[in-house]
Amino acid sequence: MQYDDDVKKRLKRVEGQIRGVLKMMEEEQPCKDVVSQLSAVRSAADKVIAYIVAVNLEQCILEEKEAGRDSSKMVKQAIDLLVKSR
Repeated sequence: MQYDDDVKKRLKRVEGQIRGVLKMMEEEQPCKDVVSQLSAVRSAADKVIAYIVAVNLEQCILEEKEAGRDSSKMVKQAIDLLVKSR
């Protein structure tokens, strides 16, 4: 799979959020605020995972269909990946 600029931008945004959380901790910000930001980081990471799995699944299904094979195994693997990521 080739990772496009969109997915890289998303990860850079997550990286920035992590840096922000570390800064909050260094500044001894309230626990509630730190946890809130960590929740946002987790949500952003989940979206990156879903995006990568969806794009890869689409590619794999097209390749399987072009080869005349059943793509149901690929769909199951994608679902397992998403479940595992949670």
